Order: sequence, then C-alpha cells, then structure tokens
Amino acid sequence: MLRTPLRRSEWLSAACNADVSIKLEGIQTTFSYKVRGALNAVLRLGDDSGRPPALVTASAGNHGRGLAFAASMARLPLIVYVPEEAPRVKLDAMRAGGAELVVCRDYDEAEARAKEHGAQGTALYVSPYSHPDIIAGAGTVALEILEQDPAIEVVVCPVGGGGLISGTAIAAGPAVATWGVETESSCPFTQGFAAGHIVPIRVLPSLADGLVGNLDPETITFDLVRRYVAGVVTVTEQAIATAMAKLVAEERVIAEGAAATAIAGVLGGRLPIAGRRVAVILSGANVDPDKLRDLI
Repeated sequence: MLRTPLRRSEWLSAACNADVSIKLEGIQTTFSYKVRGALNAVLRLGDDSGRPPALVTASAGNHGRGLAFAASMARLPLIVYVPEEAPRVKLDAMRAGGAELVVCRDYDEAEARAKEHGAQGTALYVSPYSHPDIIAGAGTVALEILEQDPAIEVVVCPVGGGGLISGTAIAAGPAVATWGVETESSCPFTQGFAAGHIVPIRVLPSLADGLVGNLDPETITFDLVRRYVAGVVTVTEQAIATAMAKLVAEERVIAEGAAATAIAGVLGGRLPIAGRRVAVILSGANVDPDKLRDLI
C-alpha cells in the first residue's frame, strides 16, 4: 500500500474560490483506495489457525481488485460476485489478481448472492463497505491527508455504500467538515435521509459505476454517515463526465467516474467551501480506456 500524494490544484482553487488539494488515490496499489480496507480486513483475520477457508464479496471492481490483492498475500481463495455491466478493465484486473468471478444481473443481485454464499459457512463474506475493518482502512486516507496538511478544514469524497465517507469522517474528527457527493443516478443516502431510513431506490446507468446500487438494508454505514458527516449532495452524469475530462486537461490526472463525482461536487457550487482549505479524495483511476477517450 502506498502513501499517496496530496497535491494542490491551481485550477480547482481558482474555480471554487478556495484552497483545494486533491488526494491522488488513483496511483495507489490496484489504482484505488479500496486496497486500504481490504488489506486491513485480511490482516485482522489473524494467523492461519483462525482464518476462513476462503473469502467472498460483491464488487463492481475496485473492492474486488483490492481484496484479491490482499487475499493473494494471505494465500486465501476469493470469490467475487460482480454485475455484468462492470467495466472490462476492472473484471480483467480481478481475474488477473486470482479472484473467481460470478457474474450477476446487477450490483444489487451480486451483493445479495455474495451474502447468501457467506451465510453457507464455506467462505467469509467481506462487505465492500459495511464492515468495521473496511471502514477503518478507508479512514487511513483522511489520516494521511491531515498529516500532509494539518490546516485542512473540509474533506470531500464520493459516496457509494458509505464506507469511505464513514471512515473519513470518523478519522478526520469533528474539527473537519466531511462532505459526500452522490450521483443522481444512484443516491441512496440522499433519498434515505429524506425518508429518515434506508429506502429502495431506482438505480440508473452511470459513469460512476463504482457508486451505484441500493444499500444493504443491514448496513452500518447509514447511521455512521448520518451521525458524522456534514452533508451529502448530488451531481448529474454530465457534471461527472465534464469533471473526468477536465481532470485530464487541467491536472493530467486519470480518474474513473466515481472519483470524478467528488470533483463534480466541488465544482457544482453547492458545497460550503469558499475561502476554506479543502481536500478532495480522488478515489480511483480504473476506467476503461475507450470510455475515457470518448469523454475527452
């Protein structure tokens, strides 16, 4: 696992009238922050005598790739239930990492089947977001940010299942405002907060494939986000596409749709960041080259 750079962005700072830096998790091992939680979860399993016969999870790509990396180090088999629309680059990387893939209709089906598999006792289910060790591992991003720049006042991160933002908000503490950004195509926290509880949502196709899907009704992240996070806003698919292209043009940085969602949120004008010192977590860079080329 790498200690990734926190780099000031002149472009974003000027556009937002703030002092904005980007946390470059796209250059992390496996090109996503997800390896942090995966390694933490596997290391916490203990010695060989206490380890399960195998691991099982659901993933649109980055968590599965990170867990494959960690499982291979521990010499544990891994089964990943994946949505059929997952990007080819992510599917290929999971297979190359040694994972056995089970293709499902969509992410909601993948998560349900992975949990059922784990309940059979033949493998330990490791949720991509609703797991204390996964959340704690994700929180190391915030710890690094504050070590690299103790003056940070706001952290902005993309929101899917809520593991990254939960870990970030808890690790950063109450002195730092943690804001999340969801895509309008899949916004279970925004809709759930409006209702006062987790609700089923309609999930639409999205460039932010790593963020889409309903929340596990038993997830621990919903209450954590509601308790520790300053707020969550939504952005359009067009805003995400623009952010992906602008990151290449202005920063020479490749970001997948999920990562660019946070940038779209910063550019959208709905976050209270003017005049403040801000860190934006660019969560990953696993995007199909053809898709990125078309956007540019």
